[in-house]
Amino acid sequence: MDEDDVSVLVASLLRGDRRALARLITLVENRPRLRDRIMSLIYPYTGNAYVIGITGSPGSGKSTLVDKLTGELRTRGKTVGIIAIDPTSPFTGGAILGDRIRMLSKSTDEGVFIRSMSTRGSLGGLSRAAYDAIALLDAFGKDFVIVETVGTGQAEVDIVDAAYTSIVVVTPDMGDEIQAIKAGILEIADIFVVNKADLENVEATVMALQMMLDLSDKGDWRPPIIKTVATKGVGIKELLDAIERHRAYICETDRIEKMHYKRSKVRILEIVRSKLMDKLIRELENSGELDRIVKCVVEKKMDPYSAADEILRKLDKK
Repeated sequence: MDEDDVSVLVASLLRGDRRALARLITLVENRPRLRDRIMSLIYPYTGNAYVIGITGSPGSGKSTLVDKLTGELRTRGKTVGIIAIDPTSPFTGGAILGDRIRMLSKSTDEGVFIRSMSTRGSLGGLSRAAYDAIALLDAFGKDFVIVETVGTGQAEVDIVDAAYTSIVVVTPDMGDEIQAIKAGILEIADIFVVNKADLENVEATVMALQMMLDLSDKGDWRPPIIKTVATKGVGIKELLDAIERHRAYICETDRIEKMHYKRSKVRILEIVRSKLMDKLIRELENSGELDRIVKCVVEKKMDPYSAADEILRKLDKK
């Protein structure tokens, strides 16, 4: 595939071709050279979708919550793109959980597009390609893009740089753990969801969250706590209402413009780091320098930190 083919695919995407969208997401995941061209073509058409991030521990019911939230958005006449971030297969590099299986009821809805993507080693919960997939869904014309992170714990804070509204999902059995982990993932929440609220200890969990919020400084916006039973659709309307209130808040206070600036800065620097790293590694491998340095470490002539410093000094000479 060459750049002319990419131009044809992008034109089809802008006309609403779902197959073109799926193909372009695959290309941004796997073809870095074409990815740059794709993003250059579609970027002028982005900036209209509202991005919601949903994160939380494994087993908290995130996928079911996304499914029900999507259904409520569709009831209100909105189109939805879903990116379900899954762990990376050590064999193929692809996603292995396949959250789409849990959202089959939406897979035949033309107003919904679902894509599973792997983390590909990203410690923050989102792969580089996930940001590009959000932009593609935006250019495609989706009103909302929901990003569900893999759910591995406190490391998943990248979502705050991708979403306008970040939702953290907890369950009643986390009541005793919330204070211990408040310095991590809980601090990114714009909205808390206590899912599986038909279980015992739900009020204790809500109280623990309230106490945490009393000690934190979230400015003028105090994250609401919404109780849901996603499997039964309980609390979903209230959750979407809370999302809309937060959307109105960030728009009315000009915070959304600050988000755009921060997001653009973070994304540019991440791309620069990635390109520099790829270029450096390619040059080291082609020159044989990487192999020489690795052998020095293996033979105990150099420690890994000194080896890294030697590589970085090569950057200083450029």
